[in-house]
Amino acid sequence: MIPPDTVQKILDATRIEEVVSEFVSLHRRGASYWGCCPFHNEKTPSFSVSPSRGIFKCFGCGEGGNAVHFLMKHEHFSYPDALRFLANKYGIEIKEKELTDEERQAQTERDTLFHVSEFAQKHFADLLYNNEDGRNIGLAYFYERQLSDDIIKKFGLGYCLDEWEAFTKYAISQGYSEDALVKSGLSIMKEGSEKRIYDRFRGRVMFPIFNASGRVLGFSGRVLTSEKTSAKYVNSPDSEIYNKSNTLYGIYQAKSAISRQDLCYLVEGNIDVISMHQAGLENTIASCGTSLTKEQIRMIKRYTRNVTLMYDGDPPGVKAAIRAIDLLLGEGMRVRVVLFPDNDDPDSYAKKYGSEAIQNFVKDNAIDFVRFKTGILLKDAGNDPLKISQAASEMVNTIALVGDLMERTESVHECASMMRISEDTIAQSVAKAILRNKQKAYDEEHKNAETAPQETTPPPADETDSGTTTPITSQSGNQFLQSFFPCEEQEKKIIEILLSHGNDTITQPAKDEDGKDIFEEYYVATLVISDILNDNIKFDNPLYQSIFDEYEAFLKQGSLPPDQHFVNHPKEDIRLLAATLLSQPYSISEKWYEMYNISTPSPDDPNVIANDLHDSMLNLKMKKLEQKITQAKEELKTAPNDDEMMMLLARIKQYEAVRMAIGKELNRVIT
Repeated sequence: MIPPDTVQKILDATRIEEVVSEFVSLHRRGASYWGCCPFHNEKTPSFSVSPSRGIFKCFGCGEGGNAVHFLMKHEHFSYPDALRFLANKYGIEIKEKELTDEERQAQTERDTLFHVSEFAQKHFADLLYNNEDGRNIGLAYFYERQLSDDIIKKFGLGYCLDEWEAFTKYAISQGYSEDALVKSGLSIMKEGSEKRIYDRFRGRVMFPIFNASGRVLGFSGRVLTSEKTSAKYVNSPDSEIYNKSNTLYGIYQAKSAISRQDLCYLVEGNIDVISMHQAGLENTIASCGTSLTKEQIRMIKRYTRNVTLMYDGDPPGVKAAIRAIDLLLGEGMRVRVVLFPDNDDPDSYAKKYGSEAIQNFVKDNAIDFVRFKTGILLKDAGNDPLKISQAASEMVNTIALVGDLMERTESVHECASMMRISEDTIAQSVAKAILRNKQKAYDEEHKNAETAPQETTPPPADETDSGTTTPITSQSGNQFLQSFFPCEEQEKKIIEILLSHGNDTITQPAKDEDGKDIFEEYYVATLVISDILNDNIKFDNPLYQSIFDEYEAFLKQGSLPPDQHFVNHPKEDIRLLAATLLSQPYSISEKWYEMYNISTPSPDDPNVIANDLHDSMLNLKMKKLEQKITQAKEELKTAPNDDEMMMLLARIKQYEAVRMAIGKELNRVIT
């Protein structure tokens, strides 16, 4: 593990403009650098790099973060690999945390499992071509499936002899222990009066499973006999190096094509993957012997957000596709679906019609998830009004998972058209579903959570950066939030002030012990937190509330968050929010003074900050009061008795009086 203090040392040494300029042509403009965004096609530069804040931000696609996040996004590095890249660039020695005896033993065990798995793959591949049974049985099977030698070698396919102990004995003779063979899943130990160890995959063709860097994790073995007592496929059990829920079959062979084409084809089986690669669709992968998982989707997301499902057209295939759609959308992916004709799958279709035909079929028959899922649900519903209503509700919940505003709007339009339901009705239902989802996520995150400051450094570098959702602070997401969070702009402004100036100080009027007027210096964060708490204000946006809570926790401990705490935050949605709010698409031009003799105060001037904070807090309180007045007036309509009605009227009058006072202080005319 990379210790937290070393991680912080790397982050402190990193100059983001130097890192980004290795991949993007940047030009200085004022205090920032600008260039064309590497994450989407554009001709006019909208990609900004701020050396002072250590962040990048694209005002076109909304991508943003620190240097580590840039490398993870652009180079598809894991979190630890990005840190190692930066450490090497800036000459920082990484001293791995001293391992305990238990950790050292676990690390040694992992290394041993990798070695024995790679040994087994090479052995099985050798048997396929250089053993008589391997050629006559294993290789003949692959040829029968119309696989070429090149594709067989590309995927490292092999054959395990149909003998009880052939592989196990050979591996032991080469120095591998029985314990390593059993823990890797290559061999099975039978306990009892007669202890016996034997091969797990005997008599099967072998499909090795590689991780993204090309190391062998485990195997899937297919039986070649028609015996009903034998499972068609046997897979390696989970081990220290292999977890089927975190693994994608073909990712090592497909990752470059996925990244290059910005598209991933997802199929159901190993042989489908191999056939698609042979047919020219090299950006194809499959989940490993399990239904699609969130962990697998996050791995795909390192390379692309675009996924096309190519599942069988039978009922189980349709059911799997519907389940996968919601999972993919929930992780911020864009989803299309290709269903093959009955009795066909990607492999059989390619064999029947050839490479060009399947490429054209996939291109011509890929439809967006709305058309696919709505069509399936309406077909099942028939003319039953209740089932149609249930189908509409299910589609609303699915569309609510779409993070991008434009994509979600188009999905609402298409769903409404297909179901012949008012577009406004669908849109309102989707908005409510999104609110429910956000509230549920917020409640779960804060359930049983103790109020304590976050670590001031990122987690140890063996932990993965999850980034599970499309942040609700993306450019399009923010536009959508404004439509149903009444205080969105006012809340966002307060958090922007906290992130930009929380650690700055400003002077405020006060009274000394004798009651004389004086000025005292306060941290901006102290003023914001105390004012919000005194008025018992809660943020509607859960992400804003999370940042506020974190600031409050730091203050309770007598400290403030370090300058780049939120930019380097372990949670991706908070990192992106910080990058968004700390980045500005415009800056004050010096030419105003040079050409027109107009002096414009700096946004960092303490007086400007103080005035901005004063007005922003009043604007937030004004908006919150308007919410309360509206709510009280609604309650007034259904007041059960005169006493309740009089109490509500008194409350409204009180709110109105405070609202008038705030309006006067803001120099507004309140009617």
